[in-house]
Amino acid sequence: MSAPSPQQQVVQMISAYWISQAISVAATLGVADELGVKGPRSADELAVAARCHAPSLHRLLRALASVGLFTEDADHRFALTPLGECLREGVPGSQRAQAIQACAEAYRAFGELLHSVRTGETGFAKVFGASFFDYLVQHPEQARRFDDSMVELYGRETAAMLDAYDLADIGVLADVGGGNGSLLTAALQRHPALRGILVDRPDVVARAAPGLRAAGVADRCQLVGGDFFESVPAGGDVYLLRHILHDWNDAQCTRILGNVRRAMAPHGRVLVAESVIAPGNEPSYTKLLDLTMLVVLGGQERTQADYERLFSASGLRLARVVPTRADVSVLEARA
Repeated sequence: MSAPSPQQQVVQMISAYWISQAISVAATLGVADELGVKGPRSADELAVAARCHAPSLHRLLRALASVGLFTEDADHRFALTPLGECLREGVPGSQRAQAIQACAEAYRAFGELLHSVRTGETGFAKVFGASFFDYLVQHPEQARRFDDSMVELYGRETAAMLDAYDLADIGVLADVGGGNGSLLTAALQRHPALRGILVDRPDVVARAAPGLRAAGVADRCQLVGGDFFESVPAGGDVYLLRHILHDWNDAQCTRILGNVRRAMAPHGRVLVAESVIAPGNEPSYTKLLDLTMLVVLGGQERTQADYERLFSASGLRLARVVPTRADVSVLEARA
């Protein structure tokens, strides 16, 4: 088979959202979970469990079989492939919540990319009439789904970060904007002498508390509900911000980092974990994620030079950049 022509390649790019939406629908309907438990099933059988239109479900699964998420046999029964396994809930490497999250509110916001490029404003606010995080406060179910999707998207980075940057020599780790506490939990479990501070909005830390108790680390972790634009609690030897600064514009980042700088001890450190934009024209997930930051949150992905400028404006200096085996680096800043 000859290589696709430039026109065919562009058509594939243009129509890529067909696949992402189809994956999202299959994930929402729980098709992979049903197949994982009961084995190969027909669309008619799956439609009963999913409470949907069987002929349309068959068309959906047939399309997804053509891109490798399912297989269809001669009897029109569908089965999972290794790719399809990733749509099961709760399995290692699951991307089910991410598939649903990325193709729900974020998908609608991306439809306003032209608006964002013309104005610099988020498409999300235009569609939903609120900022992304304010919207989550008003919609608790979507907030829980967002938490789950972030664990799926970034959870695989946790071990890579903790392997690359040793926290054994510190006493207190403050996880600023730490969400459901998954990273802080892993750090506390790895280092029994470590204590933690989880800093996030009051509604977020409330959602995090049960998980910390279940992991057996709640007695070593202080939960602080607040607003990191206003202040950050003192007491941390290291302040960690994982995928926080990319949510915000430069002025907002400077305000957050300035509050961290004021809270930290003279010997303290700030660790910023982000995917740093590399130079060149090679395929880059980070450069595409940057567009999501534009239309959904109003933030941005950044180069190393961009982070150096943010640190300098906040009374900090970049001390070193620690790469990891995942698509994230740890930028260490000091006073």
